[in-house]
Amino acid sequence: MNEHPLIEDHGLIGDLQTAALVSTGGTIDWFCSPRFDSPSVFGALLDSENGGRWTVAPRAPTYATKQLYYPDTCVLLTRFMTEQGVGSVVDFMPPASPRNPTNRHRLVRMLRCTRGEISFDIKIAPRFDYGRQPHEVTSYMGGWHFAGRGTDVTMHVVDTPGNVCVGDRRIHADDVCMTVGLRAGMTRGLVLETFADGPPHIVSPEECERLLDDTIAFWHKWLARSRYTGRWRETVNRSAMTLKLMTYAPSGAMVAAPTTSLPEQVGGERNWDYRYAWVRDASLSLHALLGLGFAEEAVAFTEWLGDRVQEHAGPGEHPLKVMYRVDGSSDLVEQTLGHWEGYRSSAPVRIGNGAADQLQLDIYGSALECLNFAEQRGLPTTSRVWQGLIDTVDWVCEHWDRPEAGIWETRGGDKDFTYGRLMSWIALDRALRMAAQNGRPAEVERWTSQRNAIYWQIMQRGWSPERAAFTQYLGSDVLDSALLRMPSVGFIPPQDPRWLSTLDAIKKDLVSDGLVYRYDPAASPDGLLGAEGTFSACTFWYVEALARAGHLREGRLVFEKMLTYANHLGLYSEEIGLTGEQLGNFPQALTHLALITAALSLDAHLDAAAPGFPPTSPVPFPYLYAQSMATGIGGPGPPVTPTTPYPSEHIIRR
Repeated sequence: MNEHPLIEDHGLIGDLQTAALVSTGGTIDWFCSPRFDSPSVFGALLDSENGGRWTVAPRAPTYATKQLYYPDTCVLLTRFMTEQGVGSVVDFMPPASPRNPTNRHRLVRMLRCTRGEISFDIKIAPRFDYGRQPHEVTSYMGGWHFAGRGTDVTMHVVDTPGNVCVGDRRIHADDVCMTVGLRAGMTRGLVLETFADGPPHIVSPEECERLLDDTIAFWHKWLARSRYTGRWRETVNRSAMTLKLMTYAPSGAMVAAPTTSLPEQVGGERNWDYRYAWVRDASLSLHALLGLGFAEEAVAFTEWLGDRVQEHAGPGEHPLKVMYRVDGSSDLVEQTLGHWEGYRSSAPVRIGNGAADQLQLDIYGSALECLNFAEQRGLPTTSRVWQGLIDTVDWVCEHWDRPEAGIWETRGGDKDFTYGRLMSWIALDRALRMAAQNGRPAEVERWTSQRNAIYWQIMQRGWSPERAAFTQYLGSDVLDSALLRMPSVGFIPPQDPRWLSTLDAIKKDLVSDGLVYRYDPAASPDGLLGAEGTFSACTFWYVEALARAGHLREGRLVFEKMLTYANHLGLYSEEIGLTGEQLGNFPQALTHLALITAALSLDAHLDAAAPGFPPTSPVPFPYLYAQSMATGIGGPGPPVTPTTPYPSEHIIRR
């Protein structure tokens, strides 16, 4: 058994309230309960000795493993091939309540033998509260009860007639070890249930099979709602299901990742807790969900965001936090788990996230873009939310022209980041659109004046004549891949000479064989030691920027090459290392969101090309620009005729 599986050597299962990572070796080495942001039950991914894990491995000197999802589901199949026989483990979590939070979650592991004979060695070793709380284990109704402080877990065996007996059962140091022997055609189930009160539910063999069938049916039914019929259907569907797994159903919030402290540089300090919902992901989330046809999830997320907008923090404070817990609370005090070694000795291991209280101006543009796009798609903003938006936009008018931490949450001091200004422009522009389209009260003159002031500041101080590019912060000469989104949000036409020059500069400085770095820490220190890999979301933004600029052949090649960096299940972490390994928290929502929007945009541009249209020439600009502003993503859907001038056109003419 590999004691230290790589980040990419994992699949994700979940029940829409929490999730678990299963390695290719059959080990569950990450699981938090009862929510994504709760303390861990299994955490060996971050500390192989003290983190806790649930292992299932063949009793054989050598064996090969293969892992895949059941088609169009989030049911994970890990196959083991030995000289004596072939067996498998089917891992899944039956979906929990879509409305009500629960402390009860079930991890189901079905052991099967499909050829010959196979014996599995099993060890259940929970470590509650990130390994900080001791536990006791006792026998319970043919299984075992693990009692910690505030969290109880039971594990029992689901017997099937004809199976050989479980052998070598023993409790060692409050962990449970046993061996299960199977012959061809036999199945045995293992069910772990977390709960806080009341007795556990003992699952019968018939119910275990029914749970599997119901879980498969759930995912088939859910995925059938997708409208995507483009060129990368399997890839996009997997990303959509991954995003669904990372959505906390009772609130509609989507976590950035189900993990914490997986490093951006192995052995370094760039290790952060991503088990929270970022406002920054708002507009991308809605574009992706509605672009694929998942209106129910879009409504839930919009309602969650609207609730946050109404919770104004008060005079002098930021109207929005950078991130929230899945229930909407914002107690994210950052702590260090000094007793854990970290993934491959990457310390410190952190829980909580101090960036929650940073000033990051871009989140206001993300929030307003999200709510405006929702209105365009028939999801109206309520009067209460509009009242909160008025306060928020007024706050942006007063505070947009100040240093901030930026989209990348740097810890090297606040700066006048161009991307923060760009998204502040978006916040005001979208607020004005929402007010005009629905006759809502607004300080139109003030909002318009401030929007125009931001525009000219970006054009004059965010542009470097020496670099012939828009730069990371005002007056600088360093680049930032966040600015790849400038055309997609409508600030500048995608074939504007200034933008094409910026795209060329980013390609020269930040692109390596199609993979894109966020920025250069050597040229723009971020307050942290070490370097990092290429940022996968930025690579997909680069694909979209290339497509919008008319570089279809190059954009498609970069996209196809990026797909080769997914793991064996089609999952992506945050970054890609020099040797192609995945780095950062896993899987990352922002990456999968960017993948979906890039696929939708690239599909639309390729479809728009007339028969025989040369892929190295620009796509017909008026058609695609109008469509991108109507849909936010360049498709899908029929051509849309613009009813308002192109963004910024009215300003340029003045």
